Order: sequence, then structure tokens, then C-alpha cells
Amino acid sequence: MSRYLMIDFGSTFTKLTAVDTQTEDIIATANSFTTVETDITVGYQNALDKLYKKIGDKVRFDKIIGCSSAAGGLKMAAIGLVEELTLEAAKRVCLGAGAKVELAFSHHLTDSDIQRIIDSKIDIILLAGGTDGGNTECVLFNQRKLAESSIKIPVIYAGNKNCADEIRAIAREYGMNEYVCGNVMPKLNELKVDEARDKIREIFLKNIIEAKGIKKVEKAIDKVILPTPEAVLRAAELLSKGYMHERGLGEIILVDIGGATTDFYSMSSASAKRSDVILKGLQEPYAKRTVEGDLGMRYSALGVLASLSEEEIKVYNEDEGVDLKKELLFRHEHVENIPSDEHEEKIDRIMGQICVDKSTQRHVGKMEEMYTPMGLVYYQFGKDLTQIRYVIGTGGVLVSSKNPTEILKKVEYSSDKPLELRPQHPQYLLDKDYILAAMGLLSEIDPLLALKIMKKHITEIQPQNN
Repeated sequence: MSRYLMIDFGSTFTKLTAVDTQTEDIIATANSFTTVETDITVGYQNALDKLYKKIGDKVRFDKIIGCSSAAGGLKMAAIGLVEELTLEAAKRVCLGAGAKVELAFSHHLTDSDIQRIIDSKIDIILLAGGTDGGNTECVLFNQRKLAESSIKIPVIYAGNKNCADEIRAIAREYGMNEYVCGNVMPKLNELKVDEARDKIREIFLKNIIEAKGIKKVEKAIDKVILPTPEAVLRAAELLSKGYMHERGLGEIILVDIGGATTDFYSMSSASAKRSDVILKGLQEPYAKRTVEGDLGMRYSALGVLASLSEEEIKVYNEDEGVDLKKELLFRHEHVENIPSDEHEEKIDRIMGQICVDKSTQRHVGKMEEMYTPMGLVYYQFGKDLTQIRYVIGTGGVLVSSKNPTEILKKVEYSSDKPLELRPQHPQYLLDKDYILAAMGLLSEIDPLLALKIMKKHITEIQPQNN
């Protein structure tokens, strides 16, 4: 029998999940406010004290591991050549590694671009551009531009391999903190992200958690091993695909609505679901994550407002009997606000619906109609998620909602947006105990146990009686 403790050092809360291998279940969970700005071990100890009150202070753990999105999480700048190709490829690498793409640049960097990178306190820069054997001028220009700025931020080069030696030479000349790995797009529309993603994780473990003051907690635990979003991505992929004899759920969507961002994950094949469709654009991964940094329940409330047209705001105001601009401004200025009556619950429900709708719109694939001499042809850009069976929700607004399906149903296909490849008839599940990040961590030790626990605790949302 073994007991494991998984810790998620979040931006707001430090969340603990204890599991037992004998019962194959969660022993208990606990949380406390994250204290990364002062001493992260204080918040961890507060949460641990709460946990021991539930399970007894004689319980000992065989392994204690953590993930972190504290202190702003892992912030990256992605630099590519063409916006629709190598820049998009670079962004997908960052997102798949659990980072937030704070800045994205295509073509040649300018002095103001460099200053924005410095001012934004970026953790890692990913420099890409050119297929192997293709353009070298732009990436060499950007490498030298970064070098001449004396920037101290780690730079990962994952572009055209034909100029990798010159990239290294510039890095040595200027004493850059440089890492060179395989091209993220060696051929047109072909993605190879594993090497660059592993390098991001290596830098995160080596440098970033120490720079953010998280390293000191490793005196009390075994190790912080992942950024939190990557832990969630691993959990979602495991839940989708299954492990050994334990079946997964198949193709799924996961929507995580937070105070500052809405993270959207899809675990699905990128192939076309219809015979009359031609796939176009960049290759899609099975496990895909996008982050909407302007869609959140509190810190990004003004971003939620900005995502709406004046007509959409008017419709919400008339249909719901609210002043949406006033309400969202209040939540932006009072991020600690917790709904205390039906009106405030309604505002949170509206905000949650907008976050789900807009993040879905940005994540799902699109159809384009093209008339040719042979008749009407359909081109598919991105993933077709129309046949997704399960949509999983997590995040405070969903967990605390009396009817989370009412919010999550905004992922569904709408006749108003007929060319968006949204789910058509999904079932809805809820991660009511916030275990996904913990199960992503547990999957590093015992994937079969992590899968069994997720299937037990991520449950179908019961329909509400009207």
C-alpha cells in the first residue's frame, strides 16, 4: 500500500489531493490561499494542516509532487515567420507545454517588440521560423536582434535546422541563454512539437520555479514537476485514451473557467469527419489546448465585455434584465467577489456562458465553402468537434453553479454559426472536486490509478427539474 500527495500551487489557491493505492481512491482534499508573493511554504503548510485535520497527523506519504501556475504561471513569447504557419506552430508548442502565450510576433522583430518582451516579464522565448531548407534570413535577423538587446531570458530555437549552427554562433558571441532543438515545422503544415515542449519543461524545472520563489517548497516535498496546465492536459489525454485494460471516455472536450483565463482542451482526431471535406491548414494534434487570456470571471471581466459586440450586450441586457457593462466593471474591480444572492449568481452564469461560447468559437475548426467548376467544395480548417461525446467542465463558476449544464451548453452547435464545427449532442460531466491537475501529476507515477480515480469522480451532471 502506498499513499501519494499531489499539490497544485495555483495563482489563488494551493490545492492538495491525497490518494491511497489500496482503496484506489482519494483519501481527502484541502486548500488554502497561495502565498507565493511572501513565502509559498506558508500557504502549503496551511493547506497541509487542514488535510491532517481530516485524515490524522500520523498519515505519511510515499511521494509528494506538485505542479504550479503561481506567480503568473509560465509566460512565453512565441516568434515565427508567417503568422498562419510557423508562428501558429510555435504558439501550439507553448500551449501544449502548459504555458500562456503572453506575446506573439511574426516576421522581423523591432526594438519596440524587444521592449515589450522585457516589460512583460516573459519567462521563455520560443524562436521559430522557416521549414528545413527554407527561409533563414528572418530567423537569423531575429536571433541577432535578441542577442544585441542583451536579453537575459532563456531562448529556445526551434526553426529551420539549416541555420542552427549560425544560431549557436550568435548565442556564443553574445553569451545568450540559448537552447537549440528540432524544428517545430520541418515541412509545410507538419508539426513536430515534442522536442521543443520537452525543452520548455526542462527550463521550467531548472530555472523558472526558482525564479518565481517556488523552488523553496521543494525542501518540504519531493519536487514540482509540471506547470499546472500541462498536468491538466496530461490528465485529459489519459481520460480520453485510457490505459492498458482500462478504457477511456473517447474523444472529449474540457473547459476550465478561471478568474483570469478560460482554458479549452480537446482530445480528438484531427481527421475530417465527412467525405465531402478537404482538410486545409496546419496539422492539428490529438491533444490540443488553447488559452483565452481575455476571458475570465474576475481579473479578465473587462476582456469578457470587450469580446461582445454592442448588439450582443444589448440582447443580454434586454433578455436578462441587467446592465452588463456595469456588472462586469464591478467584478473587475472586486476580484474577491463571491455571489451572495440570485442576482449575482445570474451575472456569474452569464459571464460563464460568454467564456464558454467565445473560447469554443476560437478553438473549434471552421468550414469554408468554395464554388468550383466541379460544384461546391468544403474546406476544413482546424478540428471537427461535432461528434464529441463528452464535455467536461471545471472551475469555480461551474462547480458552484446550481445548473452547470446551462453554462456548458454554450459549446454546442448553433444555426447562427453554421460553419463552426461545434459539438452537436454531447453529454456533460463535472470535475466537482478539482482533481484534474492532481490526476495529471499522479499519472506520472501510476497512470492506471489516476484513470480509475478520474472515472469515479468526474461524474455526469444531473438534469435540473424546471
